[in-house]
Amino acid sequence: MRIGKNPKRQPRGGGAVSRRSLPAWFPGLMAALLAMTGCGYHFSPGGEHIDPGIRKVFIEPFENRTSQANLEDTFRLAITDQFIKGKRFAIVDDGGEADALIRGSIKALSTTPLSYRTTNLAAEERMTLTIEMTFEQRLGRKVIWQDDNFTGVQDYPVASLADTEVSRKNALAKLANDTAERAYRMLMSGF
Repeated sequence: MRIGKNPKRQPRGGGAVSRRSLPAWFPGLMAALLAMTGCGYHFSPGGEHIDPGIRKVFIEPFENRTSQANLEDTFRLAITDQFIKGKRFAIVDDGGEADALIRGSIKALSTTPLSYRTTNLAAEERMTLTIEMTFEQRLGRKVIWQDDNFTGVQDYPVASLADTEVSRKNALAKLANDTAERAYRMLMSGF
């Protein structure tokens, strides 16, 4: 009698399951299960970690430690807009009426060349804004969220002197808005 392998026989135990033997709906089920279990970290943009009794917020004038005039006003307006859009809090005009305060300062604004022309002049620059911001309960001064080095970046084209000034001004406004939006999301998420 000849001993050999029977090609029609499956090995006992430990054999791999072929992809063809799985039902067609199985990959979809696995993807749904993985999506539901996740890693546990997620943004909660509703501010569930913030005391529900905190409803009124006063945004103090920001300190400007840069040489850019009115940057503190631009950023304060941007963060105010984010709080208004979020609809979780009411913005008040007096700190004495508020349940919580936003305070902070513009620590730095720098511009660096990002790309160059063949003439060794900058073709594009990157603007970097660094802020310090605290969200705290007014009574007791309990800090709810704080970041001492929150940064944002914005690139803009460098062309003629007049065009560059317009690009820089627009980039500064976008940088303030984008940075304020990210800060608001982080604050509301508790990160």
